[in-house]
Amino acid sequence: MPAPHPPEFRRRAVELARQGDIPLIQLAKDLGISRSCLQNWMSQADADEKGGSPERLSSAEKKELAELRRRNKQLEMENDILKRAAAYFARENVLPK
Repeated sequence: MPAPHPPEFRRRAVELARQGDIPLIQLAKDLGISRSCLQNWMSQADADEKGGSPERLSSAEKKELAELRRRNKQLEMENDILKRAAAYFARENVLPK
């Protein structure tokens, strides 16, 4: 997988594409990326500027969602450990010695 392009490169590519002086296919070729990649960057830039939309999350929302998913997974693991510990200690207290 190729290294991601820096955010400044993406912003500049989107600016050039929005100017409309050069067709997208030619601009993408000049920049060394695919047309679909440039279109994705443009769609993401639109979503970021509008604060997200029902079709596409803004970058900030994507970052928050990833963090929330990571936190949720951690909490589920902790909850599972606590359930196992509770079951272990409950068994220990019920059995005769």
